[in-house]
Amino acid sequence: MEIWINPACSKCRSAISLLDAEGATYTVRRYLEDVPTEAEIREVLERLGLEPWDITRTQEAEAKELGLKEWARDAGARERWVKALAEHPRLIQRPIITAEDGTAVVARTDEAVRDALGR
Repeated sequence: MEIWINPACSKCRSAISLLDAEGATYTVRRYLEDVPTEAEIREVLERLGLEPWDITRTQEAEAKELGLKEWARDAGARERWVKALAEHPRLIQRPIITAEDGTAVVARTDEAVRDALGR
């Protein structure tokens, strides 16, 4: 199990605390320092069953600078979104846990963290 975190994020700290309380074995990836490649982002999206715009923090200043709210959200625009997430990792929703069964969850709630633990 791997968890993508930003240590400054309270949701990330909560997820780590819950993983620790449950005695989970996991690897921490500080994704702002160890930036995911486009291929890794595609893999996580597949595991999540989501599109890149579904995991994009559109309220971030960088998103506004890029004009993401105006970008198309369709198959033709998918790679543009993936590239933006790889180039601007702050835009990636967090935390993301990749579960042992090959799936992943955006673990913003205790329920989502527990869901990942049960997989």
